[in-house]
Amino acid sequence: MKTILFTLLALCTQLASAAISVVDDSGRRVSLARPAQRVISMSPHVTELLFAAGGGARIAGAMNYSDYPEAARKIPLIGSNSQIDLERVIAMKPDLLIVWQSGNTARQLAQLQSLGIPVFHSEPRTFEVVADSVVRFGRLLGTEAAASAAAAHFRSQVAALRARYGNRPPVTVFYQAWDDPLYTLNGDQIASDAIRLCGGKNIFEHLKTIAPQVGIEAVVQRDPEAIVGGELYTPQDRGLSIWRPYHGMTAVRRNNLFTLDEELLTRAGPRIVHGAARLCERLETARARRK
Repeated sequence: MKTILFTLLALCTQLASAAISVVDDSGRRVSLARPAQRVISMSPHVTELLFAAGGGARIAGAMNYSDYPEAARKIPLIGSNSQIDLERVIAMKPDLLIVWQSGNTARQLAQLQSLGIPVFHSEPRTFEVVADSVVRFGRLLGTEAAASAAAAHFRSQVAALRARYGNRPPVTVFYQAWDDPLYTLNGDQIASDAIRLCGGKNIFEHLKTIAPQVGIEAVVQRDPEAIVGGELYTPQDRGLSIWRPYHGMTAVRRNNLFTLDEELLTRAGPRIVHGAARLCERLETARARRK
């Protein structure tokens, strides 16, 4: 009898130690009995984080625009931010769903929660949370070694940028997310953490909405030293050219209208450190033009 009890106790101990438990970005605890083998990625940034964590081969399905790295383009799609193919999700028999709270609608999140599959809410708003997300995904997938190495490399790159630019004279920045209507990003969006890393200050960081609509007059009144926006993709895009008539603005007068690949600044994956490096260079240019 004692032998049986000891055996059962040892088995229970092994099972307990085998269980995986992490806290997601919403503060919820996500627990798995074993490493996830079939994951659904509900955002392009999640797809990039999973690949960085060494789990690209475990992604059974992904949201549209999951296009990096190149291997991500071959992953079957399960929908868009406006419509999810729930039947396809169920057919893929996932053992983990990773959703994006800001990018997936409340209706979609409720539908996915109702499936009874473990759900991880991903919402990286700082560089440190990006690194920590890679580590947590590595734990959920059982790829801790690869994830820890990737997170350490990312942190070292961020530290190098902070050491070089973090204490430079501040530059006020307007980030233009869209030109018509005019949208920007507040201090909670990860692009603002890139601005802070480079010694900049987002002039609309105080707004409560992550992607608020603002007026041209409000931007002119705050007179940012630099304006940053995405690169043009179609002839119809006006981009930063909308500011050219405002000759009195500091950013226009000093030609501090900088375009960057917005995916490298707004998509919360490891590549954001490369977008930050380019942003830091642009803000350093703005500093040099003060002379």
